[in-house]
Amino acid sequence: MPRHFLQPLLVALASTLVFSCDQQPTQPTDAAVQPGGAAASAQPATSAKSASKIPAFDPGDFVRVIDNRYFPLRPGTRFVYLGTEDGEPERIITDVTHRQKTILGVKVVVVLDRVFLDGALTEKTLDWYAQDKHGNVWYLGEDTKEFEDGKVVSTEGSWEAGKDGARAGIIMLAHPHPGQSYHQEFATGVAEDMAQVLGLHTNVSVPYGSFKHCLKTAETTPLEPGAKEIKLYCRGIGFVKGDDVAGGTAHAVLTRIIR
Repeated sequence: MPRHFLQPLLVALASTLVFSCDQQPTQPTDAAVQPGGAAASAQPATSAKSASKIPAFDPGDFVRVIDNRYFPLRPGTRFVYLGTEDGEPERIITDVTHRQKTILGVKVVVVLDRVFLDGALTEKTLDWYAQDKHGNVWYLGEDTKEFEDGKVVSTEGSWEAGKDGARAGIIMLAHPHPGQSYHQEFATGVAEDMAQVLGLHTNVSVPYGSFKHCLKTAETTPLEPGAKEIKLYCRGIGFVKGDDVAGGTAHAVLTRIIR
């Protein structure tokens, strides 16, 4: 998943290997887990008080519109972010397209992310999201390309739920609470981003505007030990600010929304 758009965090989503009536497989099997704990098969489950019920992946439970208050994706919307990485000026353009793709029997919204460093395109990614009827926004994969001098030099980090053992993760909970942690990506050795909810009442000012009571998360990945990014998501807007606080130098803030 792209750094901008998207972890003491070991949480997986409860999911079960089942087949729909037309024999299309859903998510591959994964052991049930609970926020703040590891897979039940690996460690004792946490107490019922600390457990958070996240629905199993069911293709029949998804809706057409992604309107999660912290992660709304309205087709035709463009988000523009400015920042820096390794001292170079960075510009990120995120387009919520009208395109759709079917993954594991679910029609996903296709989001196009482009990253420019010092004016040159360095990354282009298609992200795939879908929202269930409870309001959780699922992340079903990405097709990412890295560029140098206008040529693709890497597709590292690409994955798709249902292929090569990869499973869908949760990019945004319907009702996040401080202390909750969750897997955003399930592609072993390829993409393993995780997030933890730090708070729900952070105030933030960015070039686009000032907002109150925003969601604050910390994101890490076991593929980059020691790296951590703090992100802020505001109601009705989505991602507004990101800062590497360990293992990196990236910084990005929302500057424009074009509908």
